[in-house]
Amino acid sequence: MHLAIAGNIGSGKTTLTTLLSKHYNFEPHYEDVEDNPYISDFYEDMQRWSFNLQIYFLNSRYSTIMQLQKNKKSIIQDRTIYEDANIFAPNLHSMGLMSTRDFETYQKMFDSLNQTIKSPDLMIYLRASIPTLVNNIQKRGRDYEDSIRLDYLKRLNERYEAWISSYKPRHLIIEVDDLNFAEKPEDLGKIIEKIQTEMNGLF
Repeated sequence: MHLAIAGNIGSGKTTLTTLLSKHYNFEPHYEDVEDNPYISDFYEDMQRWSFNLQIYFLNSRYSTIMQLQKNKKSIIQDRTIYEDANIFAPNLHSMGLMSTRDFETYQKMFDSLNQTIKSPDLMIYLRASIPTLVNNIQKRGRDYEDSIRLDYLKRLNERYEAWISSYKPRHLIIEVDDLNFAEKPEDLGKIIEKIQTEMNGLF
């Protein structure tokens, strides 16, 4: 079983990944942020480091997927390769922060890799408003996220909505603005109930 959690920066992906991995006894796989050699530089100078960052994420997520497909374990993944290719890289290109040459190179690499992987059994999309995202980002206090602009988060949200509306494999949308699943077991229970309903349809 392969569950994946998608969502904008600050939507609660990592927290939910941890909680669900404990509930289902699935192996968690987190986004490689703390050890990422480009992410701090990227938030300081997006135009200079956008291509490097996206290539790093592409390679990292692809390696994770290939490993997962081999070991046959039930896993839950924090963010997916599809978000990089359909949201982050196109957004950087449209904002003028990634050149057309670099973007086309990136897309060709993704298209080649995408032919060798399969989509998660269930994609869980965490839908959050900008105030919720900003509040969560501020609470976790990562220094390199201090410079994230509101218009950047807004553009990402718009692209997430466009992507999930056209995403064909099995998926579940969770509205997180009125949920505090990190601290309220009853809110986590509501999410688990919805996930369980979807998972039951897989068998």
